[in-house]
Amino acid sequence: MLCLLRSSPWGAKLVARRAIVPFLVGFFLITLPLSIQSAQVEPDRGTWRTAAPAPTKRTEVAVAALDGKIYVVGGFEKPSLGNVLNFAITPSVEMYDAATDRWTSKAPLPVGLHHVGIGVAGGRLYVIGGYSKSGLSVWNPVATVYAYDPLTDSWTERAPMPTARGALSITEHDGKLYAIGGYDRKGNNPQVEVYDPLHNLWTTAAPMPTPRDHLAAATIAGKIYAIGGRIDGDYSRNLTVTERYDPATDRWMRVADLPTARSGIAAAVVGGKIFVFGGEGAAGTFNENEVYDPVRDIWQRMAPMPTARHGLGSAVVQGRIYVISGGPTPGGSFSDLNEVFIPPSASTSKTN
Repeated sequence: MLCLLRSSPWGAKLVARRAIVPFLVGFFLITLPLSIQSAQVEPDRGTWRTAAPAPTKRTEVAVAALDGKIYVVGGFEKPSLGNVLNFAITPSVEMYDAATDRWTSKAPLPVGLHHVGIGVAGGRLYVIGGYSKSGLSVWNPVATVYAYDPLTDSWTERAPMPTARGALSITEHDGKLYAIGGYDRKGNNPQVEVYDPLHNLWTTAAPMPTPRDHLAAATIAGKIYAIGGRIDGDYSRNLTVTERYDPATDRWMRVADLPTARSGIAAAVVGGKIFVFGGEGAAGTFNENEVYDPVRDIWQRMAPMPTARHGLGSAVVQGRIYVISGGPTPGGSFSDLNEVFIPPSASTSKTN
């Protein structure tokens, strides 16, 4: 019968069709994984947009969000005849309203400061430590604490930090502010000093294992993270070190390193992850945007900043991260930039 089918034109076509079916099935099974692989979408690394620039070009600022508004505090202004006597150190405070994309000037700091730490607790903004002008130097480390009340647009001085230092980082946990690291112009400070705004008192916690300055700090799920920074104010000695502090046990431990050694950075928390922006080093400024997942203890690279800079600040409003001011080149450079990072799935993310 098979011979008869093959001998007829109709039979030859039928046999050919039967023979090609297994071939097509096999070809499909072989190429299917390749097709799926080629159809895979690149991972979402977030996007950037530009918002209204700040009124003043600055660097080495402090930035924080309070009641949905973003405050930019202190730092160095771009030098001019108007600020030459203060060596360009500014007490200026400017507030950004993300809802209207507008800036407003607020009551200035009682004194011009730069490289301060900044934190929010109990509905107030706290500016801690930093450097002030003293004689012909702009690097006088201070221990001052100033509290800003947005309802009265006024500053009050509070109990000073036990250790004078600048280039430190502040993070909030359980209503208290943790002052971490810094540099007193002689050496790095391992001190972790804890401010209780309710009682206006300071206490001491376990020192940070790796003393450093120009670092970033952030709090997630009751743990505090100290990230990057430099040794003794030298940006040619940048670090990748990331250490986690548990306030419940008063202990530190090392976790996954920041992928890029950098200092003069800013950090912000969205969706249970820490995003770290910018920085400077001996080779220049960084546009890196790297995110840490504390659950998996891993870092990932996200969409880079449109403009590399250091001495910048960041704050979160409505799940978006506003990265403001900072110097585009190492050392004394200034900007009024306000670039906004929209993390992956920002519409469903929650700030911490």
